[in-house]
Order: sequence, then C-alpha cells, then structure tokens
Amino acid sequence: MVNVLESAQRHRCELLKPCAPNPGQPPFILLPGMDGTAQLQHGQARQLADAFDVRCLTIPGNDLSSWDDLTEQVLQLIEMEFSSATGQIYLLGESFGGCLALKLALRSPRLFQRLILVNPASSFERATLIRWGSHLTQWLPGILYPYSCLSILPFLAALNRMSDEGRWALFSAMQSVSHRSAQWRLSLLHNLNVSDYHLRRISMPTLIVASGCDRLLPSVDEARRLESLIAPAQTYLLPQSGHACLLEETVSIRRILQQCDFMP
Repeated sequence: MVNVLESAQRHRCELLKPCAPNPGQPPFILLPGMDGTAQLQHGQARQLADAFDVRCLTIPGNDLSSWDDLTEQVLQLIEMEFSSATGQIYLLGESFGGCLALKLALRSPRLFQRLILVNPASSFERATLIRWGSHLTQWLPGILYPYSCLSILPFLAALNRMSDEGRWALFSAMQSVSHRSAQWRLSLLHNLNVSDYHLRRISMPTLIVASGCDRLLPSVDEARRLESLIAPAQTYLLPQSGHACLLEETVSIRRILQQCDFMP
C-alpha cells in the first residue's frame, strides 16, 4: 500500500520549496513552462526568498491532465499550502505556465493579489513556427524525440545570454517530459479557450514580461494584446531576451518587480 501511495504522489503535481520557507511574507508561486519542472526557476526563486514565501510548481513528465483537472489540482495544492493567505498570493506563470496562471486567476480571482505573466503561451495560435512544430511531433518516432529537443533550443532561448549550466539545465528539463506528454501539452495550448471576454474579467494588478527576441512566440504582440484587455495591466519589455528569459544571466524577476512597483 505504501508503494502504491508513493507512486501516486510521484504522478501528481507538487508545490516544492526551492529555499527555506518564509512564512511571515506573502506567498509567491512560480508556474513552469512546457517542461513542467521547478528546477529551471530555482535561481529566480532564491532571489525572491527574503521578500516572499516561495513555492515552485512541478508537473510530472507523464501528466495528461486536462486544463480543468490541472487547474483544480493546482488550486487545491495552493489552498492547502496557504489556507490563511487568501488575497495575498503572488502568481507567476512562464510560457505554458502563463496559460495555467490565467486559468487559475479566472477560476479563483480572490485568492491572488498579483499576476505576473512571462512570455505567456496564450499566443500559441498566432505562432506559425511552434504550430508547425507541434504537427511535426505527432509523426516523430519516440526514439527521436530527445534529438528534436536539441534542435529547438536556439528557438527556445537566447543561448548566448545563458551560462553553460543554464543551457544544460534547459536541455535536461526538456528531455524530462515524455513524448506523449509533450504532444498533449501542445494540444492543450491549441485548445486553451481563454476569450477576450474572459480576459476582461481579470481585475487584479497584472504584469506582463515580454521578450523582444522571442523566436518561439510573438510575445511582444501578445503582451500588448493582454494589456489592452486586462484593465490593471502593464508590460515590461526585455528587448534582447529570448523565450526562456528567466534563465538568462542578466534577467532578474526581482529587479523587474521592483522597477514596476510590484514588490510587497
């Protein structure tokens, strides 16, 4: 029975503590990109640790949850972890996680104080390259999937702005997702179904971080679109950054929050 329970837990989302808890400060939750791992956000989390009580969501590499199931599962985790922090939680979603953040904000708006979207993949339907690639992966043999991860790296990140450690971490994280789950997450983006009407319902202060050299998604155009629909929203532009900007050595989400008056 213990083994069965442990196995079930390994196949569920978790909120991980990337650094020592700081219960006297507002909760800050980071939602990952397509890889679903929390590992890529640990560096940014450590910079936030003195001002927030930080958690990183991790999604199992073989997860096949629908948007509704994933949203409910993560909400339950947040409410269990921070039962007395309603209305105080900062929520950051990067890429795929940006879409999940929108779902969470719409599903339980009173839970969150601030919403931060980093190159959100809500622009998926307007991204020719990634849509073409998503159709290609459907016909790609599973044994070749790790090699396709290597070929997409230059589109996913500005590699010259990352350390060797950061580049390797990104490649490893991409390989941690099964071929089937990667296809499934792309299908979720294709069927996101967050309309302009839904976006206009978001009333919490929102910050949209957009990379000017994003070769994967039209993130700057998407930031402008979201800013026009979400009333209390502002955009912060990273002119030289690629899609996976939070791994770049000169990008600090803490500094961005300070400049945009988003710190507690």
